[in-house]
Amino acid sequence: MSGRSAEFDLLVDCCRGSFAGTAVSVGRGIDWPLFLRLARFHRVQGLTWPAVAKVDIPADIAKALSNDAVNIAASNLMAARESKRLLDGFAEAGTEPLFVKGLTLGALAYRDIAVKAAVDIDLLIAEDGLEMAASLLQELGYRVQEPTGVYSLERLMAWHGPGKESTWVRSNPASVVDLHTRLSDNAALIPTLGRRSPRQTVEVINGIALPTLADEELVAYLCVHGASSAWFRLKWITDFAALLHRRTPADIEHLYRRSQELGAGRSAAQALLLADALYGTLAENGELRAELRSSAQSRWLFRKAFRQLAARREPVEPTARRWGTATIHSTQFLLLPGVGFKLSEFLRQTRAALR
Repeated sequence: MSGRSAEFDLLVDCCRGSFAGTAVSVGRGIDWPLFLRLARFHRVQGLTWPAVAKVDIPADIAKALSNDAVNIAASNLMAARESKRLLDGFAEAGTEPLFVKGLTLGALAYRDIAVKAAVDIDLLIAEDGLEMAASLLQELGYRVQEPTGVYSLERLMAWHGPGKESTWVRSNPASVVDLHTRLSDNAALIPTLGRRSPRQTVEVINGIALPTLADEELVAYLCVHGASSAWFRLKWITDFAALLHRRTPADIEHLYRRSQELGAGRSAAQALLLADALYGTLAENGELRAELRSSAQSRWLFRKAFRQLAARREPVEPTARRWGTATIHSTQFLLLPGVGFKLSEFLRQTRAALR
C-alpha cells in the first residue's frame, strides 16, 4: 500500500531483523531525526538498534538509539525481578496470576527479553479475585492510579464492571501494574479467556519463570488487544509477526481457526493481513490469505489499521489529534458480526466515555 515513508520502511526492515535475522540496507536520503522519532513513537528502539548498529548512520542517532536500547534492557531486567516478587506475593496468598504481553511475550517472540519495550506489567486475575489482588498490591507498595480520586474497594469494583483493568503504581523502585479481570474491552470478544485458561510457563531470565497464556489463547488475545487500538504502534504487530515467524503454514492456519473458536472475530483477519503486508506472514498461506481478503469487512479493518500505522510521515499520538481516536472507535464495531454486537459496543463506548 502507498503512503509509507522510506524511514518507516527502514524501521520495518530493522524490526524484521530482530526475529528473522535479516540484514538491512540503508538507502540514500534517510531523514535520521525522523527515523529516531518514529522508532521512539512505535517503541521499537530495542528491536531497531541491533540492525542499524551494523550500518553507517549519524553518530548522534546511533548514540540515542544505543542509549534507548540499553535503558529498555535494564528496565526489563528490573521488571523481571519485580514480576518474581509479584508472583511470590500472589503465591503466598494462595493464587497465581497470568502475566500477559510484556516479558513473557518478549521471550517467546524474540527469545530475548532485552529488546522488547514494555511500559508496565500486565497481570490477569480471576474476576472474583479483585479484592484480594487489590489488598496484596497495596501490601507490596502499590497505589491505584486509575481509577482516579479517593480509593475505595467499591469504586474499584465499579470501575472493573464496564472496564477490564485498573492501573497501579509503585514509586521506589518505579513500577506500573495493569491489573486485568478480563482481557477484552467488550466481553463478547474472547469471552472464555481468563486466568483459568490453558497456560504455559516461560523462563524470562535465568531462574525466573512466569505463567502466561498457552499459544492458541495468546494469539487470539494479541489479535483482540491490537485491534482495540487499531494497531497504531509498530511494536504490537511486530510482536505478533515475530511470534508467528517460526510457525509452519499449517500452524498459522490452525491458530487462525482456533482464534475464531475462541471469539477473536475479525481482529484475527485484521492482524494477519497487517502482519502479511509488513512482514510477509502469509507468504506460504496463499489460500488463507485469499480467504481473509475475500471479506469486505476484514479488508476495511486492515486498511484502517494500516493507515493508522504507516500513513502519517510524522508520528503523532491519536489522542493528540482532533478526532484522532475516531478511527479506532469506528473499527471496533466490526470486530464481530451482528447488530447485537454493534449495540453492545456502542453502549460500552458510551459508558467508557462517561466514566
